Amino acid sequence: MLEKFFKLKENNTTVKTEIMAGITTFMTMAYILAVNPNILSAAGMDANAVLIATALASIVGTVLMALFANYPFALAPGMGLNAYFAFSVVIGMSYSWQIALLAVLVEGLVFIVLSLTNVREAIFNAIPMTLKSAVSAGIGLFIAFIGLQNAKLIVNNDTTLVSYQTFKGDLFHSVGVGAILALLGVLITAVLLVKKVKGGILFGILITWVLGIICELTKIYVPNPDAGMYSVIPSAIISFDFSSFGQTFGQVFKVNFDGVGVFNFIVVVFSFLFVDIFDTLGTLIGVSTKADMLDKDGKLPRIKGALMADAVATSVGAIFGTSTTTTYVESASGVTEGGRTGLTAVTTALLFLLALIFSPLFLTIPSFATAPALIIVGFYMISSVMKINFNDMTEAIPAYLCILAMPLAYSISEGIAIGVISYTLINLICGKAKEKKLTILMYVLTVLFILKYIFL
Repeated sequence: MLEKFFKLKENNTTVKTEIMAGITTFMTMAYILAVNPNILSAAGMDANAVLIATALASIVGTVLMALFANYPFALAPGMGLNAYFAFSVVIGMSYSWQIALLAVLVEGLVFIVLSLTNVREAIFNAIPMTLKSAVSAGIGLFIAFIGLQNAKLIVNNDTTLVSYQTFKGDLFHSVGVGAILALLGVLITAVLLVKKVKGGILFGILITWVLGIICELTKIYVPNPDAGMYSVIPSAIISFDFSSFGQTFGQVFKVNFDGVGVFNFIVVVFSFLFVDIFDTLGTLIGVSTKADMLDKDGKLPRIKGALMADAVATSVGAIFGTSTTTTYVESASGVTEGGRTGLTAVTTALLFLLALIFSPLFLTIPSFATAPALIIVGFYMISSVMKINFNDMTEAIPAYLCILAMPLAYSISEGIAIGVISYTLINLICGKAKEKKLTILMYVLTVLFILKYIFL
């Protein structure tokens, strides 16, 4: 039955490979179950309710991805979008979180219409293959950077903005040891991959977690909540308390519009739309490029189903009570493990379902254990840079700028914006627009991106 539904042989994969890939994807993105409630609670939302909403939205979106498109991509409330929701819309603009949820719901409904009318698919197809390779490489650097930050190997610095961990001072037994364990995790994962151990990335996560438990038991690692370093030993395994869910479920329909201008609300909806559409497209481009899923014309088969899953999940997630649900870049970890079909996505969704019950266990997985997976996956994805023609400056320079912008601007969508603007302008000014067959949509995207920087 699995073979018939997911076409495993056609995609050169097996049930075992798909399940291992799904587990790996879940392990690398499970942090969202802890991070999203933390961020949205700053907006006044109940943290436990948000955790339940996060898991349910992830389940719905990921299952829909498997059913609509048969792709190994997982969905969850997006990082960056949740911060914009809490700190810019609710705290910064003084809107209620119910208003913010309504903006997310409207965004999702608009995306459903756009997906039905092929607009998002057309945007995907309009982006040149050079930029698609650049997006994949840029995402590689971006998620590696996220991994380095999660492990606290790279930290804030007032002088240079970022710096490396010093491994000195009072925080050594918490932050310092966690960073060292992350480095060991990278080494362990690398060795496993060199030795071609199946599931090497997943085993790297588990081994690093076990090392953390040993370090905590021997007092080498000492939890320090003030520094964001928590116990890695599960205090509980199972929880069946879902009573708090009612505090966010359906609240999107209980909106008070007092003091909310129509224009301001439209701006908020458009901002969510803009970031989500290009974050999603960027992730689909990057991960599918790495998995060799694009056809000879650089198009992704069944993309309409993938985009529809994303749109429906965003709408449903808003009703549950969470910020924009989007395709996750961590899906690349499962693809790296060999995941090629919706069975990988279904496996990940089932683990999110289990996480509702086993949330105390999953929430204990430390970020320094999952960080090595992101760093190694970044290595895999940056290999797409080899597909860029560096002998043609009109191709290479926009690709370079796209790659550079993603980690430095901390945004997939910003990388795409810089890549599209520079590709269009450089080729237009150099008289190569006809030769490169720039489409009308590329010109439209360029204008929209420029207007975005002027007005948003």
